[in-house]
Amino acid sequence: MAVSRALRRLLRIRELQEEQSRLALESALGELHRLQHAQAATFERGHRGRRLIQASIQTGQLTDRLAGLEETRSASLHAAALGPRIDGMGEEVADRRQKFLSKRVERRQAETLIQEAEAQEAIEAGRHGQQALDDWYGSRLYREADKEVDDMNR
Repeated sequence: MAVSRALRRLLRIRELQEEQSRLALESALGELHRLQHAQAATFERGHRGRRLIQASIQTGQLTDRLAGLEETRSASLHAAALGPRIDGMGEEVADRRQKFLSKRVERRQAETLIQEAEAQEAIEAGRHGQQALDDWYGSRLYREADKEVDDMNR
């Protein structure tokens, strides 16, 4: 008995589901990294604004001071907006990672079923082969014994 087509089909479906889950996880990770890079750029923008304010204090340039204040304020607004989005995306990544791992387990279970079925088939084939050899050897001995009896009767 061969491994059923349904079982192989199940394995293929599990592989496709795992692949889709992996791609969804990679997409969420990419989005999370993009948001984290935006947050780092925002912090850098705030740092540049503070340096501009410090430089304007020494030079007395009002426009530099105003630009520095605006850069700092804008960076604060961006950071406040990015924080919840990063947190939400972190949760999304964790959820997608869990789904991916779940799909991986399902695929491995299907693979294990197929491997066990194939191993059982190999055992059965070995048994049938051994039985055929035993039958052949037994019939050969029976024919030789039958031939000896015939030779004695003559």
